[in-house]
Amino acid sequence: MKLQDIVVESALIPALEAVGRDEVIAEMVDSLVSAKAVDSSLRDELVDAVLARERRGSTGFGKGVAVPHVKHAGITKMVATIGVSPKGVDFHALDRQPVHSVVLLLSPDNQPEEHLRAMEIIFGNLSQDTFRRFLRQATTVDDIVTLIREADSQQLVH
Repeated sequence: MKLQDIVVESALIPALEAVGRDEVIAEMVDSLVSAKAVDSSLRDELVDAVLARERRGSTGFGKGVAVPHVKHAGITKMVATIGVSPKGVDFHALDRQPVHSVVLLLSPDNQPEEHLRAMEIIFGNLSQDTFRRFLRQATTVDDIVTLIREADSQQLVH
């Protein structure tokens, strides 16, 4: 599995408009709905599910990144999008620093192994200083797509 396999390019947001955590999550779910990656009838349910997950423990893991994620019965194919916040968002991150890069992952609830694998790949990339720096500096969809392709090409074959 590679980032390109799950990230919906047409849902990428190089400049998030929202400034609050809950609004960022809604904006990112909306981008997946607009890209037809998830059914619009699931929009509110998905936003609520991701926010409920956040209330159980922040997905702001520090170093300016957050990975909100949820498994949901209405999702038939794992999808992700990436948003960049130039100003930074308070995600109640572990290091109390603002989050500039957000990766939202939505997975089918009957594929827990695939969900974990996707999380490993996302974290593997976000744990690299270079990836985080280039993602934070991305200003266009093409910047993010190029970064994803480069990251995927550097991955070992799994």
